[in-house]
Amino acid sequence: EVQFVESGGGLVQAGGSLRLSCAASGIGWDDYVIGWFRQAPGKKREGVSCISSSDGGPYGPWYADSVKNRFTISRGNVKGTVFLQMNSLKVEDTAVYYCAVQLGVIGTHNWFPPSVDAWGQGTPVTVSS
Repeated sequence: EVQFVESGGGLVQAGGSLRLSCAASGIGWDDYVIGWFRQAPGKKREGVSCISSSDGGPYGPWYADSVKNRFTISRGNVKGTVFLQMNSLKVEDTAVYYCAVQLGVIGTHNWFPPSVDAWGQGTPVTVSS
């Protein structure tokens, strides 16, 4: 069973930055994709960004159009760790951010909720104007 420890959420003013961290343990695969979704009140859960465990995969990190050039995802040195550096935050980035993992795959082109194998509990991000 995959278990998650997420941190880094909080309250920040528009234009500010936050860094989310996720440590996922119990990943029994060498190949996996790990990243983040978010869900704002009254809205569907949406993909934010993901990255493959393998640098040799056919796809690089994936970003939602709404966060491109503002957010940067990176893997940690420990298996199952991932970070999301969020810069130039906007009010519309306010949401609960969920770490998630897809097991046994390396492609980052399929980052949708139905394809996720395990979810973290979420960390809230609030951006004030």
